[in-house]
Amino acid sequence: MNAPRRVLGIDPGSRITGFGVVDLHGQHRQYVASGCIRAPEGAPLPERIRAILDGIAEVTRLHQPTEAAVEQVFVNVNPASTLLLGQARGAALSALVLANLPIAEYTALQVKQSVVGNGHAGKEQVQAMVVRLLKLNGTPQADAADALAVALCHANHSQGALSALQHSGLRLRRGRLG
Repeated sequence: MNAPRRVLGIDPGSRITGFGVVDLHGQHRQYVASGCIRAPEGAPLPERIRAILDGIAEVTRLHQPTEAAVEQVFVNVNPASTLLLGQARGAALSALVLANLPIAEYTALQVKQSVVGNGHAGKEQVQAMVVRLLKLNGTPQADAADALAVALCHANHSQGALSALQHSGLRLRRGRLG
């Protein structure tokens, strides 16, 4: 029997970055942990970047994921907000690269479509489906629920390809087959 895969989902934000960890046993998904990495209130950008780097490093140390998935940045009306979000996302990706994790990326539309069945679902719908799919006793905070949804999306999209690689003896290392 194959060892379970442990996926770390990340919902990047410049103030709050959500994380969610899910174990995959074939088609079964099991909740491991979730939460939020919060930047100090009113902190300058370098301190927020440091909080994201340190927070994700701690999550990877504690939970030992085998792979990661990150939500892609969308371009919104405010270019400054988009730039800040992109920098936060870059910090999250850097932390995952430093942890030597293979990383997949998904748009918000892909995540919502995969988890809810509707690419334009609201945050409440995403939270409700995460609770249902993972059989949680309570509702996670919105950013943590979004990160769990990213992990579930990755589970839904990657099941076949990564399983085939594992059976063939190949492994992903730093985004390359080896």
